[in-house]
Amino acid sequence: MGSQGTPGPIRLAILMTDVPLPGTCARYTDYAGVFTDMFARAVAPAPLSDFLTVTKHDVVADGAGASYPRPEDVDAVLITGSRHDSFADDPWILRLVDWTRAALAAEGPSRVRVVGVCFGHQIVARALGARVDRNPGGWELAVTEVRLSAEGRKLFGLDKMRIHQMHRDAVFSYPAGAVPLADTDICPVQGMLVPGKVITVQGHPEFTEGIVREILESRHDSKIISDELYKSGIDRVANEHDGLTIARAFLKFMRE
Repeated sequence: MGSQGTPGPIRLAILMTDVPLPGTCARYTDYAGVFTDMFARAVAPAPLSDFLTVTKHDVVADGAGASYPRPEDVDAVLITGSRHDSFADDPWILRLVDWTRAALAAEGPSRVRVVGVCFGHQIVARALGARVDRNPGGWELAVTEVRLSAEGRKLFGLDKMRIHQMHRDAVFSYPAGAVPLADTDICPVQGMLVPGKVITVQGHPEFTEGIVREILESRHDSKIISDELYKSGIDRVANEHDGLTIARAFLKFMRE
């Protein structure tokens, strides 16, 4: 059931804000492929086509002139993670913030639900007026346990949430009207809900051990992360996590 009350699968537009590393590209093509795989595993053995039709939009490649979906043509939008800084003023980032703000302000036939993941979580917060910036607490990497609020426990059906992380930027406050979902000591704003409009998480439910291992190795080789951080991440990269449970919560949110 689409969000406008029409029968059939949800029409989801994935706004891709980065390109995966080569190993991940070889397996999934792009980040839309990573998310499509996550949702497919979340609904298996049922076919994903019963639940979603997916279109993808590269909002980086064409800069400020990138092609965005028309709100009336989709039920929901998912903004992916990215290596870029959500607080930067690159033309494509400013356009993404403006487009997200307009999408969230729309009512009636143009209303869409917005899902934000990592960079996408931060873009949504920025669009709603919250501060985003480099986190003085530093990196969160690999499978991390986050505390859930009462609303978070209800929404995800979990007492606590284990989720892959890969970020050193953060949201510093909740926008007006947003319900807190989760927190950690390093990053207090780990997710938020605006009923009927927005759901976000700072972590990466779509990430797998292989995807995160490739990122950790690349960033360690490039000296972006230290030996200590790399070892800590590698030690937890294969831990169980709740990515598919989070994916099912996203689907439920988009369908309601």
